[in-house]
Amino acid sequence: MSTQLDLAFDGNRPPPSYDGSDALTPVEVLHWLEGWYAAGWLRLLDLEFARFLHGERPDADGRSLLLAALVSHQLGRGHVCLDLDAAQRGPERVLNLPPAEEVRPPVGHHAVETEPPVSPAELLRRLAPQNWAELPGNIISDGSTPAPLVHEAGRFYLYRYWRYEWLVAEGVVQRLDGLSEESQPAANRVRALLTELFGPVLPRDDVDWQRMACALAARQRFAVITGGPGTGKTTTVVRLLALLQALHLDAHRQNAAGVEVSGWQPLRIRLAAPTGKAAARLSESISSKVGELPLERLGGSVLQGTIPTEVVTLHRLLGGRPHVRKRRHNADNPLPLDVLVVDEASMVSLSDMADLFAALPPHARLILIGDKDQLSSVEAGSVLSELCQRAVRGHYVPSVVNWLGDTTGQTVPSEIQDASGRPLDQAVAMLRFSYRFGESSGIGCLAMAVNRGDFPAVKALLADPPEDLACIEPDHAAEQLDESMVVHGYGQYLELLNGMQAPEDPARRDAWALDILQRHRQFQVLCVVRNGPWGVAGLNASIARTLHSRGLIPGTSGWYAGRPVMVTRNNPSLRLTNGDIGLVLPLPAPGGGTILRVAFADGEGEGVRWFAPNRLDDVETVYALTVHKSQGSEFQHTVLALPSAPTPVLTRELVYTGITRASRRFTLVNPGGQALLEFAVQQRVHRSSGLGDLISRLS
Repeated sequence: MSTQLDLAFDGNRPPPSYDGSDALTPVEVLHWLEGWYAAGWLRLLDLEFARFLHGERPDADGRSLLLAALVSHQLGRGHVCLDLDAAQRGPERVLNLPPAEEVRPPVGHHAVETEPPVSPAELLRRLAPQNWAELPGNIISDGSTPAPLVHEAGRFYLYRYWRYEWLVAEGVVQRLDGLSEESQPAANRVRALLTELFGPVLPRDDVDWQRMACALAARQRFAVITGGPGTGKTTTVVRLLALLQALHLDAHRQNAAGVEVSGWQPLRIRLAAPTGKAAARLSESISSKVGELPLERLGGSVLQGTIPTEVVTLHRLLGGRPHVRKRRHNADNPLPLDVLVVDEASMVSLSDMADLFAALPPHARLILIGDKDQLSSVEAGSVLSELCQRAVRGHYVPSVVNWLGDTTGQTVPSEIQDASGRPLDQAVAMLRFSYRFGESSGIGCLAMAVNRGDFPAVKALLADPPEDLACIEPDHAAEQLDESMVVHGYGQYLELLNGMQAPEDPARRDAWALDILQRHRQFQVLCVVRNGPWGVAGLNASIARTLHSRGLIPGTSGWYAGRPVMVTRNNPSLRLTNGDIGLVLPLPAPGGGTILRVAFADGEGEGVRWFAPNRLDDVETVYALTVHKSQGSEFQHTVLALPSAPTPVLTRELVYTGITRASRRFTLVNPGGQALLEFAVQQRVHRSSGLGDLISRLS
């Protein structure tokens, strides 16, 4: 550590005090950052980043060091940048600031007990607008030259994340540019193909949003299709891919003067998802839908086999390598494809999306699929949410309205038309009708009420719930789930496991294991937090004790038959990815008795992969798992256990995501009562980013 920094924290002299001026010296700033770290507000990483910069640039202005720590703090909370204007207007909301009395520096080391605290909000008010790039120390630039921090349009970034945002924005705009009537397929041909895919449009039909989405996405090389659960996102993308292949075949035939040429090459299509769980679910769903396509009527037998069903993780697609940031596929070695579909795009971080755009060939189409209202990625960024921030109102310009009318035979509702719509708006389609949850569905109504932030509606639904909803408010002293619910839920797979020995024949054994795995997916407990009695650790332990007391599992720790486990780290050598869930099952041993093996469904759900327990190092028990880990999954009965007290991660988006994991029944366990639920419904995820504004500026 530098001499300057050692002097700054000389515990034998009193610390600097706030003199009421707007000046901020490095010593003063570092002193207060240490106090905030001691109070638990800043991470050690945030403090050390400011210390490192001070050591490297001793002449750096104190304001720069304060900004550096705050940018690092925001990045750790999922924000791409520090929006200084927003932070100054509402520091508690944007920065999740503690009260001033909680940030007093530690007593007896680098501060004196009687010193009055200075809150982060107080120091934020002393950061007046100025030419930040001209501050001493060269820590901040405008992006034209590399520097630890970049200032752009009132936002402060780490240089790397500023570059990520630009890479994504340029990738989107590059695919939006160059659209002309000559480059579009013929509207009448698109309409004919859509009729084959969706059937004829009848005069009294409601708007077919799936048909609209396909027509919109066929115009350009970038498209976003968003929608809630059961709106048919997978069905839409399968039909869209068939449409694109048929149009590609049409173009080939036209260039060949109508003569069939055996050398026709179909579009190279790849399908990807952020996690192994999401990839397996999409692969299973697509496999069943591809067989329903009328490919013969779209272009003949040559189209058979041109729609892929294999879905891989983004990590595998890009060629991630252990301990190396650079991917195997990048701008110098682009992906060999023409169309890429990314499902569950809400889970893709800004850095992964930047890597994706860097690896795409310039001609390639990118189609993003996901629910804009779900939780964003665990890492920094909320790319899908940014891209879809105007999706509800459509904002389609007259030329696009005409295109949609000509290609779908439907009238575009006036409320989603806008002569001043932006280029990005013309690439975003929102599916608005749920085939899973009808008007009488309690799950659907609850999800919509939570998504609107309508707590009175949420309260009314749970007070007199329909058949598919339930709400339990256990006594705080109980600290456990309803035993009968847990036994019935997990008993569905455990009773099958205990009631029949694994067959000797490998094929019948795999079928037996798949049946058990399928039944296991019918019930799942979800948590908001990891620790505490209502977190993953507490509930996994209590559920295991309950199941053991009922004779459903032989133990509560270690490896035992019936234990559900989740992979917590990518394991390329075993082809297992973070989030994959398997079950420990007893198999016949060669010399008699049984041996334990862990069964995972393969990518398409038609086979089983078996592993000895000692080959699986990074796994954990998952009778209960976090809502974040459940994304990309669906369960017949989902139980969401809220914590007993408010926490920053308990947000509207998290509750909505938990609800929408359920397909038939949803139970809310709420030990914190009505006040806690209202807090959750009203608290929104706020992630600072400039992606939407940057795309608008570049378009």
